Amino acid sequence: MSRIDQIHQNLQKLVALTPDLEGALLVTLDGLPIASALAGGTDEDRVAAMGAAALATGTRAVSELKRGELEQVLVKGSEGYIVHIAAGPEAVLIGISNGYAKLGMILFEMKATAKDLARELA
Repeated sequence: MSRIDQIHQNLQKLVALTPDLEGALLVTLDGLPIASALAGGTDEDRVAAMGAAALATGTRAVSELKRGELEQVLVKGSEGYIVHIAAGPEAVLIGISNGYAKLGMILFEMKATAKDLARELA
């Protein structure tokens, strides 16, 4: 199995095993999609670009306020969450959830998957 196939399989597994997670995407730090497991009709290029913008804002805030290295960015809307978690030094895992999400479980599963993805990318 190729590396990209393994990454895609990890994303699909994450979404399948986390009921409140509606989609997941792995992107480069500059907003280019690497692989995704998104619901039909979701524009992965657009999600990747918005994710990179959120990540850049989070990185700057952490740096300016001297809070160490950025680990995650969490965006909460009235209909759910968008979670960004570092997957190694070159990529970010983005998860999209519904409004009834158990955030602790999503964070737990996404952190584990981000570690696996970071190993795949190394």
